[in-house]
Amino acid sequence: MESDLQGEVEAIKSKLDDMHADMKRFMERSNQQHLTSILNDCRSDFSGVVLGYATEEIDSGLESRMVKDCHMKAACKSLFSDLLKGNLGQIREGRISEEAVEAARTRMKQMREKAPYPQCKNCFSEAARLFDRQIDLMRSLRVYRDGDTTRGSIKDLPEDLAVTQILEPLSNKQRLQMLKALSTETRTFSALSALTGLRGGNLLFHLQKLLDGGMILQRHERGDYMITEKGFKALRAVSDLYSDLGGNGIEGTPLKEVQATTV
Repeated sequence: MESDLQGEVEAIKSKLDDMHADMKRFMERSNQQHLTSILNDCRSDFSGVVLGYATEEIDSGLESRMVKDCHMKAACKSLFSDLLKGNLGQIREGRISEEAVEAARTRMKQMREKAPYPQCKNCFSEAARLFDRQIDLMRSLRVYRDGDTTRGSIKDLPEDLAVTQILEPLSNKQRLQMLKALSTETRTFSALSALTGLRGGNLLFHLQKLLDGGMILQRHERGDYMITEKGFKALRAVSDLYSDLGGNGIEGTPLKEVQATTV
């Protein structure tokens, strides 16, 4: 009799243990689902804010930086806006297609090749800057990694051109200050003077270095200065290089040690 009772108690305990395990698994799944739901909501809210800002930047950037007195401005602005907002819309959809990004890049290149006027370079520089900022945004949100297979080999790097067209224009604190400022908005001569503390001929000297290197352009004589596609990419490359080297604490590390840590 006692053994039967003991058996029933053990069976009840086993059943209770099974029920407890089931409840625990249910709670874990529920909590995980709840946490996932919260994270998705946060991601959606964050993306919505970011996309709202990026969309506003398209409208304000095109309006303020495109050539104002061109009779084609409205038509070109509409084309640029549709292309940029279509590319940005991939983030909202949660699916970034490298093919779609490359298609947008190719379309912009084709539009640029058909541009009829010399001043068109101003408008295309702004559209290209906004496009590159979108790619940066996709990378920062970790929803896009482009597989660029078009980069050249180190052995093919032209030393003279690399120095005169890239390194020299960037090798000055005030010129970097100006590029950083111009990456977000156009600036007047007086604004750049106030930013850098340079006056007259000294400021003109540094501006000319950036102009000769194709990093910036002037919208028209005595007009505002704006960054070019090349200037924006060069500035981003410097920022990435600083993060990779200075930001990761390997400054001053011999090359052979860096190579050893990456093998």
